[in-house]
Amino acid sequence: MRVLLDGETDLFGLAQLVAQNAGGMVSIEDPESHVLAYSASGEAADPLRIRSILGREGPRDYLRMLRDWGVFDRLHRTDDVIDVPAHPELTIKRRLAISIRQPSATPGVAPRLLGTIWLQQGDAPFETGAPDVLRGASAIAARIISRILDAPSTEALMVQRLFGVRGEGVDIPSVAGALNIPANGPAAVLGFAAGDGLSDAVAGLIRLHASAFRRDAVTMAHGARIYVLLPGFRSERAVTAWVRQVVERFDTDKSIALHAAIAIPVADLAAVAGARREVDRVLDSPADSFPRGRVTTLAESRTAVLLGEILDLLRTRPDLRDPRLDALFDYDRGHSANLRDSVEVYLREHGEVRSAARALRVHPNTLRYRIRRVEQLTGMSLADPADRLLLEVQLTLRSGETG
Repeated sequence: MRVLLDGETDLFGLAQLVAQNAGGMVSIEDPESHVLAYSASGEAADPLRIRSILGREGPRDYLRMLRDWGVFDRLHRTDDVIDVPAHPELTIKRRLAISIRQPSATPGVAPRLLGTIWLQQGDAPFETGAPDVLRGASAIAARIISRILDAPSTEALMVQRLFGVRGEGVDIPSVAGALNIPANGPAAVLGFAAGDGLSDAVAGLIRLHASAFRRDAVTMAHGARIYVLLPGFRSERAVTAWVRQVVERFDTDKSIALHAAIAIPVADLAAVAGARREVDRVLDSPADSFPRGRVTTLAESRTAVLLGEILDLLRTRPDLRDPRLDALFDYDRGHSANLRDSVEVYLREHGEVRSAARALRVHPNTLRYRIRRVEQLTGMSLADPADRLLLEVQLTLRSGETG
């Protein structure tokens, strides 16, 4: 038996290869028994095959018999090859059949049924290895059909390019014309995310809410997020109020904690991709860094985003960790002290001893002693603005370490 396939092909090419290697005549059908592809037919093709190919689907009377014989139930339950005996009284020849299924990546979820491969016997018996050929063809057909089903439409490709997730550069007039949206003028770009990612159902609901808010809203799901473009929109207040309503509704009705970032105003459609990247920078930052709840704008979150990214860069450079803090941490561990907490509060209170002491619930003189001890251990002067800035950055950088 020859090798079935060693490269890419389409369903018609696959049907012909199966016929050549397994013997007989092949048809590939979708889950509703519509014929997707078939191999060449000879004089041995029975009336059922001829009717199926000419009508592009299995005849209803035959499909009903297959259900009565339990063939469809078996195809849904198993990945194995099913032998359907000949019925000379019905002028139906013997067939082998196998389902085309796409395994689910989610444990406990049944495979997705993509179709069926049918092999009709001709004048000669099937090849000895016909079942193995069908098993291999089933796996290849699943990949081909999955690619077809998952391939985005022309409009979807335009939207992906508009948001900058599929290559660089987009013909703005063409996109605006195809989507029937204005090419110029301010717009808003929004991003929604959730801690566990967004399911298809949640993304679909967000699309519905966006279209109800603006009929010309353009949405795109990508990865674990969904993005919304509101073309020709300039009111930050109205957009923010609507986004907060959506977040609150999901929280109340679905117990889903959404986070949202808003870029507004976006100059025009040419700036949408850049705005989407800025939105991602906000959504990539820790949720507790959002200035006001779970909805924020780029302007509100700029400080938190930039500080977070600076700290991320510093974490990739171990040589930029200040070793002088080791002495402070060692002292706290060895003396069951809390100098680190004291100096963090002191820095947060901008060096105001009395307000920091109140926050720590200690006497101001106690705090002054602790600050002097920190200076002795680290060799830093907390009267020096540069030392204060460096110490605060280093303490934040090492926030996960215990004293």
